[in-house]
Amino acid sequence: QVQVEESGGGLVQPGGSLRLACAASGSIFRVFAMGWYRQVPGKQREWVASINNDDRTNYANSVKGRFTISRDNVKNTVDLQMNSLKPEDTAVYYCTVDIPSGSYWGKGTLVTVSS
Repeated sequence: QVQVEESGGGLVQPGGSLRLACAASGSIFRVFAMGWYRQVPGKQREWVASINNDDRTNYANSVKGRFTISRDNVKNTVDLQMNSLKPEDTAVYYCTVDIPSGSYWGKGTLVTVSS
């Protein structure tokens, strides 16, 4: 059994920063890609960023240059540093972890960017 849990969401003013954290635990022997998605109520979930097990990163155009994804392969954690936040970044952010048995998702953490 695998558990994925996000933390770090909250309310931040436009232009501010927030750091999201995600930890995967349980029957994990190898982790492939790790990533973040986000979803606004009424809209489809969208990919934000991902990082491979060789630390190659990819970002959605909407967050490139503002967000940074990083991982710790020993702790099986992945973080998302979000800078220069905009109101349109408001969403529930989900962490996903790919392991040999499949992809696992957390329950999400809410990020609200508002003055």
